[in-house]
Amino acid sequence: MPDPLRLILADDHVVLRAGLAALLAAEPGIDIVGEVENGSAAIELAVTLKPDVALLDLRMPVLDGVAATREITTRTDTRVLILTTYDTDSDIERAIEAGAIGYLLKDTTRDQLVEAIRAAARGRTVLAPRVADLLIARMRRPDPIPLTPREIDVLQAVAAGLSNPDIGKRLTIAEATVKTHLLRIFAKLDVSDRTHAVVVAMDRGLLPGVTRQ
Repeated sequence: MPDPLRLILADDHVVLRAGLAALLAAEPGIDIVGEVENGSAAIELAVTLKPDVALLDLRMPVLDGVAATREITTRTDTRVLILTTYDTDSDIERAIEAGAIGYLLKDTTRDQLVEAIRAAARGRTVLAPRVADLLIARMRRPDPIPLTPREIDVLQAVAAGLSNPDIGKRLTIAEATVKTHLLRIFAKLDVSDRTHAVVVAMDRGLLPGVTRQ
């Protein structure tokens, strides 16, 4: 018989952690070797026990799951699997960049969780379907357009309905300079007129505080 897979749990919600432990304790081949309530304790446990997998919550006191993941993956060979209720792009990216091999949501079924833990121990990346969809959508977004602060000022003035002379007066620059900025903006956004430039910039989040009417 192969050695059991050694697992530690880290979650500050006592009831949830106890539920996870009870859920997994009966699973053949998985041995829960430790439970803790924060990221700092999870690091100590991982360094001391060197489990195969650490199942971490994302938001924990003392040290969060991202910081704990970074330390655990740097100092041990333990695979880190995040189990959380949070599925925002920034949370997912921070966890993956810190070294997490997987990211699951707390609506995961028992069978899915067990399979994810086993897959993580084998070095396979494991993502909840919703998380995978978010990452794919993020990858397909256009790259951010590097508009300069002054170009953004010009576009915001265009969005406010100002003419080139009025923009020049507002920004204390020559009208010819306004036109130069607009030409550069058009090239960067691949548009040919002011209206389209504003629409594309708003769609890409380049004009903070400006919304479509």
